Amino acid sequence: MKNRVKKTVSIILILFAVTLISYTIFFLISLPNVSSLIKSNPSITAMMKQRIREAKKHKKKLYIKQKWVSLNKIPKLLIDSVILTEDALFYHHNGVDYHELKEAIKKNIKKGSKVRGGSTITQQLAKNLYLSTHKSYLRKLKEFFIAKRLEKHLSKDRILEIYLNVIEFGRGIFGVEAASFHFFKKPVSQLSLEEIVRLVAVIPKPLRVSPFSKSKYLKWRINLILKKLKIYKKLK
Repeated sequence: MKNRVKKTVSIILILFAVTLISYTIFFLISLPNVSSLIKSNPSITAMMKQRIREAKKHKKKLYIKQKWVSLNKIPKLLIDSVILTEDALFYHHNGVDYHELKEAIKKNIKKGSKVRGGSTITQQLAKNLYLSTHKSYLRKLKEFFIAKRLEKHLSKDRILEIYLNVIEFGRGIFGVEAASFHFFKKPVSQLSLEEIVRLVAVIPKPLRVSPFSKSKYLKWRINLILKKLKIYKKLK
């Protein structure tokens, strides 16, 4: 009897191990090949496709506005503003900020809901390029591994360049250049300090807030960015 039980337990453990290994292999194989991004710019992203599908559900047609711009033509002030507010340790981590991730998990557990993100710029890029806004542990796991791949194959500047060209700024508006033309009628290279700060301020909530919003949220974000820029310049 004991031998039969041991044999049954062993079979169950073996089957579990085989299933786990098979799923892990399938999961890793299903991850995208990011090496093409070294030289080629993405023509369309998962986020763009998602927004097109959402518009189609409401029987509307969404026109994507995007105009690619190289990193050296984006004002340093805008780049600094984005890094300081979205991922201060961008140039010092390997795709995941473990301290920020740990703090986000602790705060979310304490509040009982998702009140803090913890995603780095690289993780945000992974989500924009290949995933969706759907919240699940599987998506976060994929986001983690894709971010690692992006960091392995691309330079930090290249990751930042792609990110600034694909992030959402409004309904159908993607990238800083398209956003600059849409909201301020000029290229991103010609934006003033106020315009830059207003543009960067909407990044966390691009579909709910515009650079011209009079909301308390936008005002708070603008003041936060200006404060961080001031501290950053003093430390330089």
